[in-house]
Amino acid sequence: MFDNLSNKLDKAFQVLKGHGKITEINVAETLKEVRRALLDADVNFKIAKEFTSRVKDKALGQKVLTSLQPGQLLVKIVKDELVDLMGANAVGINLDTKPTIILMSGLQGSGKTTFTGKLALYLKKKHNKKPLLVACDVYRPAAIDQLGIVAEQVGAAIYEDREEKNPVEIAKAALEFAKTNQHDLVLIDTAGRLAVDEVLMEEIKAIHKAVNPSETLFVVDSMTGQDAVNTAKTFNDILNFDGVVLTKLDGDTRGGAALSIKSVVDKPIKFIGTGEKMEALDVFYPERMADRILGMGDVVSLVERAQEQFDQEEARRINKKIAKNQFGYDDFLSQIQQVKKMGNMKDLMGMIPGVGKMMKDIDVDDNAFQGIEVIIGSMTPKERTQPQLMNHSRKTRIAKGSGKTMQEVNQLIKQFEQMSKMMKMMQGGKGKQMMQALQNIK
Repeated sequence: MFDNLSNKLDKAFQVLKGHGKITEINVAETLKEVRRALLDADVNFKIAKEFTSRVKDKALGQKVLTSLQPGQLLVKIVKDELVDLMGANAVGINLDTKPTIILMSGLQGSGKTTFTGKLALYLKKKHNKKPLLVACDVYRPAAIDQLGIVAEQVGAAIYEDREEKNPVEIAKAALEFAKTNQHDLVLIDTAGRLAVDEVLMEEIKAIHKAVNPSETLFVVDSMTGQDAVNTAKTFNDILNFDGVVLTKLDGDTRGGAALSIKSVVDKPIKFIGTGEKMEALDVFYPERMADRILGMGDVVSLVERAQEQFDQEEARRINKKIAKNQFGYDDFLSQIQQVKKMGNMKDLMGMIPGVGKMMKDIDVDDNAFQGIEVIIGSMTPKERTQPQLMNHSRKTRIAKGSGKTMQEVNQLIKQFEQMSKMMKMMQGGKGKQMMQALQNIK
């Protein structure tokens, strides 16, 4: 996420590190590189110019030149300005009305249908809502079927009418259905086009007027950069929407939409899509995003994701096994499954301060755990529950059965032993020390 921008900003700050003395000239040189980095990220020229002007004014006003750590102070000013540029604070969703009606808008291919499912799952889990997904795209082939699949994946009901061709009538009938069937959350998935046109805008305006939504969200593919920003402006002029959703942010190495959209439409980014899974949806926190862009990591989001996937019953079971020295390969596999649920591995590593920069040129395969699963699957039930039985002949058989090398089998056994030791430490007196050390990272 935003790899190119992060790398270029890092290089811009290297300009200061190369000088024994900080001067107004090399501060200006650094900010010139910062502006270039923003432009390369597909940020609007006017926004990039105003951004660096504000940073320069603040830097000189705070006497960066005479500071003991001028480089760090300049990075802090850039971070603060990035936070302001992206909206300063996280903005929640309005759930006060009953039922809560959320209208999705955006172009075709922006990810509206998938996001509708993700938001239904998020609000169902976090706010105990009973969602109803409404299929108002009557044009795109298989659009209703796609929403049906999404609804099934997240355990939500769907309202559809394959005979009715007027999306306004479908939306109105869906509201009556929701009231009758005690659905306190209605998510309306609307049609999109490949480009903004009059028919599309009139239709969404009519749906908006008919249902009077609690929230209108503009869903946009973040990888389209300045096009995303321009489309947002057009939709906002018609709908006066409440917030923006940036999808496919995990594939966006530039970041132009995230950095520009708030300035142009003066509406907050509320959610970001960070992967294909239905759980891959995050609330947008400008400060956390600024930290990640500047390579400072995002420990808070990492901990939140871990807590969401944390199974307390499973943890208690594992703890009992560790205490009795019975931690086996099935338990090891269970822990890996929980890590996998947290999301893209490179994205997770980028949340750890300092690791993002180290990983910038390294590709992390999301299927990296597959080999481990295959090797453990080739063990007998007895070997999985009694790791101490492992010997050369057993390893040879497991390597052949899994199609892996002896080196890969030995590597897994070493990883398992290291994890077992770490878990015993966490149960012992060193556990508190390790937790305190983790909390002090950043």
